[in-house]
Amino acid sequence: MFRALLVEKDEDGQTRAGVTELDEDRLPEGDVTVAVEYSTLNYKDGLCIGPGGGLVRTYPHVPGIDFAGTVESSGDARYAPGDKVVLTGWRVGENRWGGYAQKARVPADMLVPLPEGLSTKQAMAVGTAGFTAMLAVMALEDHGIKDGPVLVTGASGGVGSVATAILAKLGHEVAGVTGRPGSADYLTSLGASRIVAREDIAETVKRPLESETWGGCVDAVGGAMLARVLGQMQYGASVAAVGLAGGAALPATVVPFLLRGVNLLGIDSVLQPHDARLRAWGRIARDLPMDKLEAMVQPATLADLPRLGADILKGQVKGRVVVDVNA
Repeated sequence: MFRALLVEKDEDGQTRAGVTELDEDRLPEGDVTVAVEYSTLNYKDGLCIGPGGGLVRTYPHVPGIDFAGTVESSGDARYAPGDKVVLTGWRVGENRWGGYAQKARVPADMLVPLPEGLSTKQAMAVGTAGFTAMLAVMALEDHGIKDGPVLVTGASGGVGSVATAILAKLGHEVAGVTGRPGSADYLTSLGASRIVAREDIAETVKRPLESETWGGCVDAVGGAMLARVLGQMQYGASVAAVGLAGGAALPATVVPFLLRGVNLLGIDSVLQPHDARLRAWGRIARDLPMDKLEAMVQPATLADLPRLGADILKGQVKGRVVVDVNA
């Protein structure tokens, strides 16, 4: 038996989430069974836990799109009992049982070996949010980050916090956008040298181009803010788009692309190929300052998740929630 956060749906279509014990034979099919040590909380997890079930396909369901732990048994030669592994994405926790449990079973192709120098707890402080942030930074580097400040929107959230810390460690001047006045000290501690109030950049303007300000941008907001930012990018600079907290619509013109050669780079963390995952996790182990990572962490247990899932949907979670599934 193992403990898990189980989401169930009643005959009226209402969902409820609670911690329960399950038999191991209820785990889905897969090559590798993992004794989960830590998971984390993402916006998708909030959707899957909350009323209506969000992205969940079938019930009952165990959410948790990330997990890290120790291989318990393996039918794949790449992994042996005792190996430390990480999983992010692949729609685990959405259409397949995920990491909010003491055990998980998945195909071996979904796993990545835990990078040397990282603990399973640190890996989940990174999680999908940090993995996405690293992919965004790598995409900006591949297209050339220009001189001048790099803008991070939604900077106090999970992706933004990690992106801010990584970019600062790499020597970039970082400007963090936040709508929370109390987050300024937090962002400064992560390495941001400039704080931009959300209201100063949240609305589109009639002019398709403004002063060339940003040498690059990691955008976790989308919507009107992304449209505004595109018109403020330096010539040839790039925006890595990672989220849509401000909406999926993009009320922009093509002028920044045509007259300034601005690049809009879409970042997907769910279906990234294995080689790209290895590269990103290697960079995380090297370029993410672990002291800054610790400052982002909010500890939690399985029992805390229904409340925290609701909080993250309301934008009330700062930094990274790390879930000790055995606590």
